[in-house]
Amino acid sequence: MGYPAIRSDHPRATVLASMALSSGGAADGRRIGRDRAGRVDFVLIGAAATLFLIGAMSVYAATRGHLVGLGRDGGAYLKRDVINLAVGLVVAVPVAFVDYRLLRTVAPALYGGLCLLLVLVLSPLGSTINGAHAWFTFGPVQLEPSEFMKLAVILLLAGLLSERRDREPDPDPREIVVALAAAGLPVLLILAEPALGIAIILAVIALTVLVVAGSPARWIVGLLLGVVVAGGLAASLHLLKPYQEQRFTSFASDHPASSSTGYQIQQSLIAVGSGGLTGQGFLTGTQTDGGFVPEQQTDFVFTVAAEEAGFAGGAATLLVLGVLLWRALTIAQKAPDLYGRAVAGGIVMWFAFQSFANIGMTMGIMPVTGLPLPFVSYGGSALFADLLACAILINISHAGRSRTVNVTA
Repeated sequence: MGYPAIRSDHPRATVLASMALSSGGAADGRRIGRDRAGRVDFVLIGAAATLFLIGAMSVYAATRGHLVGLGRDGGAYLKRDVINLAVGLVVAVPVAFVDYRLLRTVAPALYGGLCLLLVLVLSPLGSTINGAHAWFTFGPVQLEPSEFMKLAVILLLAGLLSERRDREPDPDPREIVVALAAAGLPVLLILAEPALGIAIILAVIALTVLVVAGSPARWIVGLLLGVVVAGGLAASLHLLKPYQEQRFTSFASDHPASSSTGYQIQQSLIAVGSGGLTGQGFLTGTQTDGGFVPEQQTDFVFTVAAEEAGFAGGAATLLVLGVLLWRALTIAQKAPDLYGRAVAGGIVMWFAFQSFANIGMTMGIMPVTGLPLPFVSYGGSALFADLLACAILINISHAGRSRTVNVTA
């Protein structure tokens, strides 16, 4: 029995053609490998590596004193951070060299598997850490499925909204409804944990992919209004957990130190302000060395750089983040198809909004949401997701540069 033919303009036809061309012998394979390696975006990789280095030094500074005081290895968190990087690279590097258009076919399975894990993590199989029942614990190893859902939502929504647009210019309202439903399911599951910060990131990601995919303005406005209404209802009906309400009330309060969250913000501001222009010096920050800032190696890691390296160190961290976002945005602009632009655009907004939320809460201009700083905060699941996103950006960059070379040849 024969197989159905694939139209030449179908997205999978491009993938199959590229696979066929790449199978033309060992010599061609080596040539293609050298060509792809020559097109690696070293600026993007350098920015991500620099952020990780800043994070590793900050994590070490934030945890060393406490661990030594307990008679433990002062570099334990630093070693785990490096191990997480090594494991993440083993997974991410192959992704950077597999045609990103193949991800469209595996996105539904990835999304479904992660939805199942989000259901299971709410059961007794999951563990509660810092008030959120969002983790699987395997001895010293912890896994947070919601971190990977960011990438799964980007890949799935980009596929849903771009496949038909590859052939027809006008979006189908039914596809938009399906995309919104696909984004809404994990948001509800994550809110049940509860992990409000990640749920907000997923909503921002969905909105971004809708915009990049060319969805009508009325859908975008309707989605924004729906988010505002949902937030108002959640607040008025007291659907948030007490500690989540405390985070928002502390942010708006004139006397934030009266609560534990307010104390955290106050200590964060003291750490940032005490750094001055050039900082107190590595491992000599008074707030950091004294352990006055709770969760400093994760949510409040930026305070370490600001205190020990001062305004110069904080500005340098922001500059490197800016370079990372600039390269990611450039990749999105030069992507060879709508799917690539939507995926890269979703990753750009993910990194940008999460960085703003994280640094903003350390500065007291955003409520505490528990979001890590990309590539900087300590945490295996978050780092793995960041590395995979970076690998996909590199992959899209390969394809974009290949198209440029082919057009100008």
